[in-house]
Amino acid sequence: MISLTPLEIDALMLSLRVGVWSLVICLPTGLLIALILARRQFPGKWLLDGIVHLPLVLPPVVIGYALLILLGRRGIIGGWLYENFDITLAFTWKGAAVASAVMALPLMVRAIRLSLESMDRGLEAAARTLGASDLRVFATITVPLCLPGILTGSILAFARSLGEFGATITFVSNIPGETQTLPLALFAETQVPGDATPAIRLAVIAVVVALSALLASAYLARRVARRVGIDKELRR
Repeated sequence: MISLTPLEIDALMLSLRVGVWSLVICLPTGLLIALILARRQFPGKWLLDGIVHLPLVLPPVVIGYALLILLGRRGIIGGWLYENFDITLAFTWKGAAVASAVMALPLMVRAIRLSLESMDRGLEAAARTLGASDLRVFATITVPLCLPGILTGSILAFARSLGEFGATITFVSNIPGETQTLPLALFAETQVPGDATPAIRLAVIAVVVALSALLASAYLARRVARRVGIDKELRR
């Protein structure tokens, strides 16, 4: 049985914590944006779509630097948060979660949006004709039918958060025990000449965790899609 070193345990646990909190940030934000993009027509929709997907095409360092300008202690938003609520994001694990969430958000939005656009909206219309409120229709019809997209987007976003490097190191630096996630710990080990074993071990851990998340995504999406398919048949 392979035992992990304290460095590997710290990096792994911090990565999981950052991934979970990144998902907490991403899920409601991604669902709201996906609903707007899938269901609404308004001037500037193309601009919102482009901004949401910018992290996919921009160098992650650019995103990290933008976050530093906005959310750093002297930043436009970060300064206000620090002065009024004593909240500091830059150079903390909370900032790492925010950076990871920004980088993972396009994956979340895309998965949910595709699911929303492919669902049968006739079921929502039928529920409204029977007197259901918009909130009830959303909770009992929309969310269950697009659940495969929500699950897929959530796990892809979580896996993306685990592998985030560029925006994180720019915004929160590489501080052992505070912001040093698996990718940052691996980067630090590759800068040390000599034995490559620690770097290899960290790389293997990162691959195993990410692959597990992707396999879980595929498994859950299939199960939910099958369940939704059964429910549709029962309604007919």
